Amino acid sequence: MRVSRTIEQWIGRREGALSGRGIGFVPTMGALHRGHASLVERCRMENEAVVVSIFVNPAQFNDPRDLERYPRTLESDLTLLERLGTDEVILAPASDFYPHGYRFRLEAESLTATMEGLCRPGSLQGVMTIVLKLLNLVRARRAYFGEKDYQQLRTLAEMVDDFFLPTEIIACPTVREPSGLAGSSRNALLTPEASRHASLIFRALTTAPSAAEAAQQLKAAGFAVDYVEEHWGRRFAAVYLEGVRLIDNVSLTPPRTAS
Repeated sequence: MRVSRTIEQWIGRREGALSGRGIGFVPTMGALHRGHASLVERCRMENEAVVVSIFVNPAQFNDPRDLERYPRTLESDLTLLERLGTDEVILAPASDFYPHGYRFRLEAESLTATMEGLCRPGSLQGVMTIVLKLLNLVRARRAYFGEKDYQQLRTLAEMVDDFFLPTEIIACPTVREPSGLAGSSRNALLTPEASRHASLIFRALTTAPSAAEAAQQLKAAGFAVDYVEEHWGRRFAAVYLEGVRLIDNVSLTPPRTAS
């Protein structure tokens, strides 16, 4: 596994050892968990070369305290990626990605005016901007994103389509704990008791007869609720527990079973 610590180093790798190889790409902010591992594993199965980026993108944090608190576990991340068969890791700093500051950013009014876009102003713009930069740098055939961040996933897929980018966005199922809790880097900030309690998010989303009832159940269970809404045939929630913001979503369409 080769680690590029500057964009210049990465471009050298891309134009040299990786030239002509089919690249699959998994962009991350580190603090890797089983959900990330599932993306890398699928990427490994479907591509000649696996590239992973680790970059805690300051442009997508609307709260500086949240950025400061975001878990960083670089040593264990690199160990996991090597074990999973990753070929290349991009670890360039913010000064490389934003050499002139945050001068240019993308907007997507119809997709960023609700849920995450409304509750965390500028966050989806920051995601789109850094992913556009990364896709231009990596030039992958495929890029892999989890369905847990479904609004982000949908926004990025439409961005790629609108800008005629050659990278295919691959949606991958949410990886959950046995309790139903969706895998998230922010889970590491929860106490064991809170982690167990957080399983109620999935239960409310999947059992409540309506979004309003799910919100009521979560509030009654002690969560501070940002929203519970339904879009695109899915039910979404964003809540706070122990000051940690957690999001999840589930399909409202029952899975098909074999006859």
